[in-house]
Order: sequence, then C-alpha cells, then structure tokens
Amino acid sequence: MKVMSYVVALMLLIGAATSIPAYAQDRHYLVVTASNTATNSLLVYNSKNQLIETLPTGGNGGVAGNAGGIATSRDRLAVVNFGSKDVSIFARSDEGFRLAQVVSAASSPVSVAFGHDHLYILGTTTVESHELFEFGVSPGLDGKAGLVKADGSAAQVGVLDRQLIISEKSNAIETVKLGRDGAVEGVATLVQNIPTNVNAPFGLVTRDNEAYVTIAHANEISLVRSDAVVTVTGSGTQSAPCWLALDGPYLFSANSPSKSVSRYLVYGKQIIQAKAVSASFNGNPTDVAYKNGLLGVIDGTGAASHLSIFSVDGDGELNLKGVSTINSAANGVAVVDSEE
Repeated sequence: MKVMSYVVALMLLIGAATSIPAYAQDRHYLVVTASNTATNSLLVYNSKNQLIETLPTGGNGGVAGNAGGIATSRDRLAVVNFGSKDVSIFARSDEGFRLAQVVSAASSPVSVAFGHDHLYILGTTTVESHELFEFGVSPGLDGKAGLVKADGSAAQVGVLDRQLIISEKSNAIETVKLGRDGAVEGVATLVQNIPTNVNAPFGLVTRDNEAYVTIAHANEISLVRSDAVVTVTGSGTQSAPCWLALDGPYLFSANSPSKSVSRYLVYGKQIIQAKAVSASFNGNPTDVAYKNGLLGVIDGTGAASHLSIFSVDGDGELNLKGVSTINSAANGVAVVDSEE
C-alpha cells in the first residue's frame, strides 16, 4: 500500500511538472552575475547569453565559497562587495539598471536576500536587516545578530516566514528570529537534528517555511522545517552538492568537484534524485539560479569563469542556450524578469 501511494504521488508530481509553461520561450528574461574583481561590476546577460550591460558597483569584490551574492526583488537588485564591506543596490527600469546606492555592512558581506520588506545581509560574523522603502534601502540597519561560529565560514542566508536561515561551512545550520516588522531580532541558534556526520553546510534555498540545505562534504542534501532537520538525502554518484536552486517541483544542485548539476523532485518531506547528471561543466560550479524556465550556472575559478544559461522544459530537462567566458572569478548569479 505504501509503495502504491508513493507511485501515485510521484505520478501526480510529474504530471504537474509537465504542465509548466515554457516561460523562457516567450518572455524576456535576464541573467546577472558579478565580476567579483577588485573593482566590482554587475554583468547583465540576455537569455541568449549575450552580455548587454556592464555596470560598476562602486565597491570591491573578492568573496569566495559562498552563494546568494546577488539578490533581486521586483525593481531592485543587490550585489555584495566583500572587499569594501558594503552592498550595492541597483534600480531597474525600462532603460536598464542603474546604481542607486551603496549600503555599508557590519561585517564583510558574502550573501544577500530580500523579504518581509527588508534587505538581509550575511557577513563573515554577523547577519543584519535594512528596511526597504519605496525608493531605496535604509542605509542604517534596524537589527543585527552575531553568528554561531562567526569564524569567516558564512556561506548563505535565506528567508523563511518569521526567520532567517543561515549556513556556515564550519558545520552550522542556524536560524535567527525576525520581529513583526521583519527586522532581525534575538540571537542565532543551531537547528535541531543536524546529522552526526555533518561536514560543511554550504548552499541553501527556501520556500515558505522550509529550506533545503546542502551538507557538501557529507554528500547530502537536507530539508529543514520548524527549526529541525527532517530529511537527509544522499547525492549518489555526484560528490559534494554545494549550491541549490528551486522552482516548482524541481530542485537543482550544483556539485562542485563533480563539475555537474543534478535534478531532484521535491514534495512533502521527499527529496528524490531524478537525474544524477543534468549538465556537465569544464570547471567547478560555484553558484546556480533558477526562475521561470531559465537556469543560470557559474563555473570555473581563477582568472576565468563561465556563465552557462539553460532553458528548462516541462520535464525538467536542461537545454543549453549559450556559454560566456568571464575574465574573472565571477560570483553570484540570479535570473530576473525584464518585464516586471
């Protein structure tokens, strides 16, 4: 009976997935990354992987070993400047992007996220909140908390219903409470039921009040719900799932040492690997983003990295649209809707 229920659930999930429209075929989307150079720049590509804008951030790059270095929300886009200890805010209009302001951070920023009318900045030792206004971001923070480890291993921040969730590569998955207004409140605390073999939590992605978090060196992906790890799934033949992207039923993991992206189906407490290798790369993937039928992946290290853009069909299959070489160790990737 349990097997039959599992099969029916999986068939319903796949049926729902095949009804997803191919947004990327008939709407205009952009994929953005950052040069991450000493003089940092926002790089804007169209869905055919053609570079259409290069805009200085007004800050200095230099971050590595993180995810979520770029975040978007409607007509705003945030980029971390690790070297200058600040975050650049770009505004988007029909004419493209423009640098609107640069916000100082309490510690060198590695990851950013929007939610609850706030911008959240994860630094090497702190996480902080800045209120959003109609025409910008408050330069002053309205909440701050120290991290559990605070040893420079901070990797990514994500937004839940009334919390932030944070990964630190030195074996911490933690949450921080948010006040009614969305400001950071209280202290960072470890989630419960972290596996005993935990080794290097890296990337995460959130939806509603749950988060998927990679435990890279243990070759696992975990589901965190209500301040506890409730599911752990192995990555099979692919080593060290590092970074994650989620849209609908599809969870994509970028497996850095295996130079690949895997596809999972997720529902309830289930994390099921549907395809071990959905795409392969020449370099090690360092971040991944997915939205409305487009997947962007950054790979490579050192002086040259690459941006690969894929369309995602109704079965979750990846179709390469183009690859661009970036003459730097690019950081962060996001898909934005140019019609929003």
